[in-house]
Amino acid sequence: MTAVRPGARAAARAVGAAALVCALLAAVAGCSSDSGGGRPTVVVTTNILGDITRQIVGGEAEVKVLMKPNADPHSFGVSAAEAARIEGADLVVYNGLGLEENVLRHVGAAKESGVATLGVGAAADPLTYRKDKSAGKPDPHFWTDPYRVRKAVRVIGEKVAEEVDGIDKKAVAAHTASYGREVGRLAADMKERFADIPAEQRKLVTNHHVFGYLARRFDFRVVGAVIPSGTTLASPSAADMKSLATTIDRAGVEAIFVDSSQPDRLARVLKRESQVDVAVIPLFSESLTEKGEGAASYLQMMRSNTKAIADGLTPS
Repeated sequence: MTAVRPGARAAARAVGAAALVCALLAAVAGCSSDSGGGRPTVVVTTNILGDITRQIVGGEAEVKVLMKPNADPHSFGVSAAEAARIEGADLVVYNGLGLEENVLRHVGAAKESGVATLGVGAAADPLTYRKDKSAGKPDPHFWTDPYRVRKAVRVIGEKVAEEVDGIDKKAVAAHTASYGREVGRLAADMKERFADIPAEQRKLVTNHHVFGYLARRFDFRVVGAVIPSGTTLASPSAADMKSLATTIDRAGVEAIFVDSSQPDRLARVLKRESQVDVAVIPLFSESLTEKGEGAASYLQMMRSNTKAIADGLTPS
């Protein structure tokens, strides 16, 4: 057996100890491979806002989106590691107005610890619900109005430039202006497409109250919702279903629009209970999808919904 000199053993122990310290430091920091190589980090709660924020930030910072594709913003949660990301971010962008019901407490904790945060919903001239179980509460679904989103784009761009160090502010300003123009073109296209729908056909019934902003902007009337609330966590009663069926019968509604990521069983039950022949049409209302599934970006989602609504309500 070859003898090992005491000095060599000490050197080996020192190397091993140094490696252990480095490993522990990496673990405490959340692993260097997840830190974006020291780049500034913007954490975004929902995937719709995540896509919008990525267009604004470009490659100037790491944008981490907590909500997975096809998830429900009212019910998704975060892991302990994701909660740590929120508190370690340079900026947290969130919708607010009660939307991310399981995540807002983590955003609040980060804000209390000194992390810069931006509640986009409150900055987008929010509406309040007018009736049903959510009456008087703020409506968080502002993204269905592209004109408000164009304002939100500007607000996010300004906040990123103000709070995130180590970025090219001119590049962020250029991205903000460019994406704002794209959203403006979307708004103009939606207005033109909806103009073909007769006024008497502009009636919406949805899974829950999610299209109030779109209705206000483009002169639709929200007849009702299968779930008479601003959140999918509520449930309709038998009386709610009967009341909505009666309303649909009287209003002569042509279609019921349901979220593509949510089961449409309730909408189909309502269709059977009403006395008019209504179509059940899927929309992408609260979440983006994976690529190739029809709504991988905000712009794609809104253009798809515009076509679905116009096709569903325009007389053939």
